[in-house]
Amino acid sequence: MNNTKTIKSALISVFHKDGLAPIVKKLDELGVTIYSTGGTEIFIKELGINVVPVEEVTSYPSILGGRVKTLHPKVFGGILNRQDHDGDITEMQEYNIPQLDLVIVDLYPFEKTVASGAPEQDIIEKVDIGGISLIRAAAKNFKDTVIVSSMEQYEGFLNLITESNGNTTINDRKKLAAKAFNVSSHYDTAIFNYFNEDEIAYKASENTSKTLRYGENPHQKGYFFGDLDAMFDKLHGKELSYNNLLDIDAAINLMNEFKGEAPTFAILKHNNACGFSQRETIYTAYVDALAGDPTSAFGGVLISNSKIDKATAEEIHKLFCEVVIAPSFDDEALVILKGKKNRVLLIQKEIALPQQTVRTALNGVLIQDKDNVTDKLEDLSYPTNNKPTDGELDDLLFASKLCKNTKSNTIILVKNKQLLAGGTGQTSRVDALTQAIVKAKSFNFDLNGAVMASDAFFPFPDCVEIANKAGVKSVIQPGGSIKDQLSIDYCNDHNVSMVFTGTRHFKH
Repeated sequence: MNNTKTIKSALISVFHKDGLAPIVKKLDELGVTIYSTGGTEIFIKELGINVVPVEEVTSYPSILGGRVKTLHPKVFGGILNRQDHDGDITEMQEYNIPQLDLVIVDLYPFEKTVASGAPEQDIIEKVDIGGISLIRAAAKNFKDTVIVSSMEQYEGFLNLITESNGNTTINDRKKLAAKAFNVSSHYDTAIFNYFNEDEIAYKASENTSKTLRYGENPHQKGYFFGDLDAMFDKLHGKELSYNNLLDIDAAINLMNEFKGEAPTFAILKHNNACGFSQRETIYTAYVDALAGDPTSAFGGVLISNSKIDKATAEEIHKLFCEVVIAPSFDDEALVILKGKKNRVLLIQKEIALPQQTVRTALNGVLIQDKDNVTDKLEDLSYPTNNKPTDGELDDLLFASKLCKNTKSNTIILVKNKQLLAGGTGQTSRVDALTQAIVKAKSFNFDLNGAVMASDAFFPFPDCVEIANKAGVKSVIQPGGSIKDQLSIDYCNDHNVSMVFTGTRHFKH
């Protein structure tokens, strides 16, 4: 059997007509018989090109307000028939079914209609039935039929038929069939997720993708599926890497805790904040964040909740950093920061983020609701005799936000809304605390009057005792251990205040 097919007939039924005209003109030039319906038929006629209405083939008009136009055996027979099958050939002749070599479809914009906030009835009418059926039928029969399944494929298909003079190979048709099933599966996933309220099921599909330089390490391939352009305006710098994106994700989640607050600056390394400060100006916030750990800041990701000005940019420019994220930059700041050609500069846009986290595990995936609980003053309970001062409460809540966004097991030490040090990702909470104390002292921080935050409860009073001996006078933790009283007793005996949040913030 000859695997090369010449397109002699085409069915065109599309929503988006931008970019369609050149294809229609080329098909007409090649002598292709064109069948169409509704608005597409009118569009083709207005181009001055002959078109056969599908109703002439089916002997049925478009009915039910346009819901049924192409759903007919003479249409689907023309698409699904096997051209090397004697029985199919006989039935095509018997029932006077026209051969359809090419199908061009662009589906109703279901996702865009949902995103627009349209009423449910409008959304329901954008559930394409005929179009999705045409796509699946033509893709199934790729050995004989060509399928163009979205407007994104118009240009590539035009180039194909122009270069080949209307001929397609089995390879061409199979690749287009794969694209078609990608379109149909994505479309069905979007519809299911819109309708689903009670069924526990994981359906995800993302057509926008980016090939990264590599994954976590150079020997691993890496990809990002998502729309970074919707998330950021990239002003400068090299392509983002897999590790950059992980750090940026951590930075965005952390800084979202401080949206609308006083100028706040964070420096992240390996998904954790190594420097963090909130001050009256973004310049001072950056300087004090850097002071938290100027060693780890090298090659880090920087993020601000306020516009970055010239003075701040001049300080940032002294540091080798991979990425700087802010809601905006002064013109003078941009000139300075663009002085390093590879430094990535991003303006964060306002966009809704996913409300679930997904990761692979074993031979499946783990899904959970995002940790959207931020500890607030009204959530706190006060189990100790000594109560924190207003200033300590501010620092405690500040530390709890940092703690929530740091890898477990973690301990965070804060003083005057500045991260002094954190113990991150330790198998023991005592180890996390010890790491934080050693690190804070190595950068000459005075821990007297500092506060401590823990992402989970203390089953023993050891951490409270170690922290107090280092100078910590107030503690925030979830509470909930059957041995909470041991820590409470220690605090009462040593004039330490402790508050419970009632919420654990593990981050593995």
